[in-house]
Amino acid sequence: MTEESIISGIPIYTYEDYISSTAPYEYAYQYIDDSFTLERIITQMSNNAKEVNVKNFRKIFSEYVKKKKKLTKPIALDSVTQFDGQPLELSCGAWRADEFGVSIETTDYGEKFACNHPVLPVMRLVNIDTGVEKLMISYRKGKQWRSTLADKKTLASNNSILELANVGVGVTSENSKLLVQYLHDVESLNYDLIPEKNSVSRLGWIDGEGFSPYVENLVFDGDVNFKSYFESVQCYGDYDIWLELAKKVRSGNVFPRLILAASFASVLVKPLGGLPFFLHIWGGTEVGKTVGLMLAASVWANPEVGRYIHTFNSTSVGREKSAAFVNSLPLILDELQIIKDKKDFDQSIYMLSEGAGRTRGNKSGGVDKTPTWSNCIITSGEMPITNASSGGGAVNRILEVECTERLFDDPRYVANLLKSNYGFAGKAFVELLQVPEMIEAAQIIYEQIYAQTKTEDTMEKQAGAAALVLTADKLVTDWIFKDDKALTVKEISEFLKSKEAVSVNQRAYEYICEYVVQNKNKFCGSSEITEVLGRLEEGKVYIIRNAFNRICDEGNFNSGSFLSWLKQKRLIETKSNRNTISKRINGVPCNCVSLTLLSDTEENDYHFLGEDD
Repeated sequence: MTEESIISGIPIYTYEDYISSTAPYEYAYQYIDDSFTLERIITQMSNNAKEVNVKNFRKIFSEYVKKKKKLTKPIALDSVTQFDGQPLELSCGAWRADEFGVSIETTDYGEKFACNHPVLPVMRLVNIDTGVEKLMISYRKGKQWRSTLADKKTLASNNSILELANVGVGVTSENSKLLVQYLHDVESLNYDLIPEKNSVSRLGWIDGEGFSPYVENLVFDGDVNFKSYFESVQCYGDYDIWLELAKKVRSGNVFPRLILAASFASVLVKPLGGLPFFLHIWGGTEVGKTVGLMLAASVWANPEVGRYIHTFNSTSVGREKSAAFVNSLPLILDELQIIKDKKDFDQSIYMLSEGAGRTRGNKSGGVDKTPTWSNCIITSGEMPITNASSGGGAVNRILEVECTERLFDDPRYVANLLKSNYGFAGKAFVELLQVPEMIEAAQIIYEQIYAQTKTEDTMEKQAGAAALVLTADKLVTDWIFKDDKALTVKEISEFLKSKEAVSVNQRAYEYICEYVVQNKNKFCGSSEITEVLGRLEEGKVYIIRNAFNRICDEGNFNSGSFLSWLKQKRLIETKSNRNTISKRINGVPCNCVSLTLLSDTEENDYHFLGEDD
């Protein structure tokens, strides 16, 4: 039949036919698979309907088509996935899931593919920290089955699910909607069949659960870049061999003993309510600093550099993420000298020792969860981690140890043995700490030791860090090593800084005084040849205020807080509530800081002379 005969052969229907029967709509529907003919028929029938006062033929026909599709929708069959070598056999309803891929029959477009290769959900993971669910998706292209983890949010969006293409899943903008529906349907049909496991994206203490990674049936679901980091925390080799070596080390000099104790102390920070702290080991080459870090790492994990130990060759954001990941375990960083920007490193020290990262906004207009940690950061380098201009808060958070002698008699032997035997002691220590009586005993020991380390000249944070190290060493001496070789308060006290050493303003004062001596010719009061910054007199120097600010900035000191401290200590002459006085420099009155210089006393080894001496 030609198109013209079809159009001319359209029956003539009455008003009652259009309103009370389905005959007109059945006639048009028979051409549903021929869109060209259907459109012409609907146009003609719409005109015919208007002649009998039916003006909404198109809308009525559209609703008729919807109803027909519902009535002819395929009934979900009790079919199952039929992939070769599939991890699970799952019900898939109306979906066909076999070696040719995943597809479904539709009434309007026939067979549509959700994926052109085998794919199915095989495990549901619930993060015990956040409660966020993820699905493990297994898929096969060729002979090898592979798996990937994806957030439920990713799998629920036609756009987000396209991220799976990065790992090889055959998803495009054309089939993404069907793949979302398939994965949702299969999970819904097999909710009880798909295994559910607890997951975690970090290490350390987890409230109400225990200590990661030592919780049973725990699966890692974090950043793929941290997977090898996570997997490095394991028991390997022979515990007795490691114990024998550790006992030998503990019978030697104090430096490796401190490193070992700090590694154990890291997991005490949270349960004992302590603050994160640094232990920095520094000294020349060949003293065995890196092997010392390997000893600390071997308590918990594979001590090879690049597995658990990392270097300072990273950004501050990278160090923040690493600290949040290890969480309660020690963050171990080697080679401080790699850092190029030493001035900004004070900020990293503050950030790491505060135990919290930066709060960041997200695309939805809210903020991401702020990363946190409670641990010890063990570092090494060929120089101190702080300098004269470091803030008091930074200095206060660090136990800094200069290695003046070799840490090990045969560092190569120690390193090789540690690479083959590790991870046992840390696990044993944590298991004991989870016994309520044990952690209570640890708290009592900590309070007793803290009382001994906190003297009038010791800062609280330094004393707290030292007490954590000594408490850990006391506990492992009694519980693990049983060798009666615990560190003493006397042995660690030499590494604690005095309040004066921690005070940034005290160091700023010494810096200014030394600057004046080094540049005595610039404090001559008047000169046409050289730059004049002020006037030096007997026991006192007058520094032009702008020059004073510049000198402080060069030393990375805050001139405002420094002047306030000098005023409190009565080391500057003030007038009319101002921190400066007027003094003639080069014959012109200037606002000057009138600073009393260090004198030769029992407390100070410096004596600065006036310009006439």
